[in-house]
Amino acid sequence: MKRVYRKTEMDLAGIRRLLEPGPIVLVSSHWQNHHNISTMGWHCVMEFTPSLIGCMITSANHSYNMIEKSGECVINIPTADMLDTIVGIGNTSGKRVNKFKKYGLTPGEAQTVSAPVIEECYAHFECRVADRRMLAKYNFFILEVTHARCALWPRFPKTVHYRGEGIFMESGRNIARPEKFRPQNL
Repeated sequence: MKRVYRKTEMDLAGIRRLLEPGPIVLVSSHWQNHHNISTMGWHCVMEFTPSLIGCMITSANHSYNMIEKSGECVINIPTADMLDTIVGIGNTSGKRVNKFKKYGLTPGEAQTVSAPVIEECYAHFECRVADRRMLAKYNFFILEVTHARCALWPRFPKTVHYRGEGIFMESGRNIARPEKFRPQNL
């Protein structure tokens, strides 16, 4: 028997809770001898060869300026055990704080970019900005992956996916942390 869902109107700004498919990532950047990390919940694979990833980073974010100026970054995939660190990084400005030190993370050397990898993360995708045409209007970066590394084990790590309003999904299970967020970041 088919199930028919009863539906109600949604706030248009809230549709992201149903569309954000990928895991939370930590984006590391480097510009003028300064490292930064930002938490990002929305990105999409745009092409397989060359490997292109699209992502929106608000121009109000310190990382936006660093990536726009340097033309590169690293997309790091953290595991679910790093959830409080992920939220903390998202609530902290890199203009005032060294996030690597504050959150006890190890900056590692990347192979093809100046931005550091985060050693505690499961995987790293080193990226260069491939197309800037959507930056001015949409803050949308199109990144080409130039080098990738991934842990050998576990084969399927527990990652977290943001559902909005301080709710995360881990391997099909929701995790709530709204009390860890600033209200404007929910």
